[in-house]
Amino acid sequence: MVISRMQLVKELEPGLNALFGLEYDRYENQTAEIFSSESSDRAFEEEVMLGGFANAGVKPEGQGVSYDDAQETYTARYTNETIALAFSLTEEAVEDNLYDKLSTRYTKALARSMANTKQVKGANILNRAFNTSYLGGDAKALCVTDHTTLSGDQKNALSTAADLNETSLEQALIDIADMKDERGLKIALRGMKMLIPVNLQFVAERLMKSAGRVGTADNDVNAIKSMGMVPEGYVVNNFLTDTDAWFIKTDAPNGLKHFTRAPIRTAMEGDFDTGNVRYKARERYSFGWSDWRGIFGSPGA
Repeated sequence: MVISRMQLVKELEPGLNALFGLEYDRYENQTAEIFSSESSDRAFEEEVMLGGFANAGVKPEGQGVSYDDAQETYTARYTNETIALAFSLTEEAVEDNLYDKLSTRYTKALARSMANTKQVKGANILNRAFNTSYLGGDAKALCVTDHTTLSGDQKNALSTAADLNETSLEQALIDIADMKDERGLKIALRGMKMLIPVNLQFVAERLMKSAGRVGTADNDVNAIKSMGMVPEGYVVNNFLTDTDAWFIKTDAPNGLKHFTRAPIRTAMEGDFDTGNVRYKARERYSFGWSDWRGIFGSPGA
């Protein structure tokens, strides 16, 4: 019995959609460890950052209260990109009853491609964190030592870039705790989670979990472990490309964000001109950051 394109689409599509979903979900969503997720309902999202107020003053008896102005500092923009890919089965492959085997293999490959692309795009925010060709709303790269604020320059990178070790990690945690808001008020941030490439996982394991200080014969306690610093531990991201760059995610709100404009969808149809059967996947999203205080980084020595 000869099966028509319409019949083929009707019979194949539900199974391929289920197969695609299973394969897509099989890949770990490592971006979830870096970004907070929000939904979007337009082509781009903008977040206006406010400077806040300075310290309140003393109001002398009988005199009026002082006023302050919460200035707008910069605007962070997230432009949603359409990510899509498709494959086709030729009319001849359908005629030769090869569609079942080919469609299964192609669908799995398509799901893997879409999942991998999302991880690469998310990780690229950190891969480009020190690159001055990729700027945020304040016209600075994500991790620098001279973010311009209303109270002077501030940093979310080590003053002297260093590899991951006990000294550099402690200094990063000190710098995070010393962060201030736009008006220079202390905000008591904490380093919550370390984000590292695969090359640093053994260094991180020793730093975070050894009872004593790493690499010494002393009986000193490992202060990072005993004080409960970096409470969420470390996370290895397979898509970080710099083998000695490392990052600490802080508890600052409105830090690194992922917006979803349209979740992953698939569709299948037959083409009259070629006789081919086509299957595509599509989603829209963006990655970026609003407040650079959400991350602290070092590119390594």
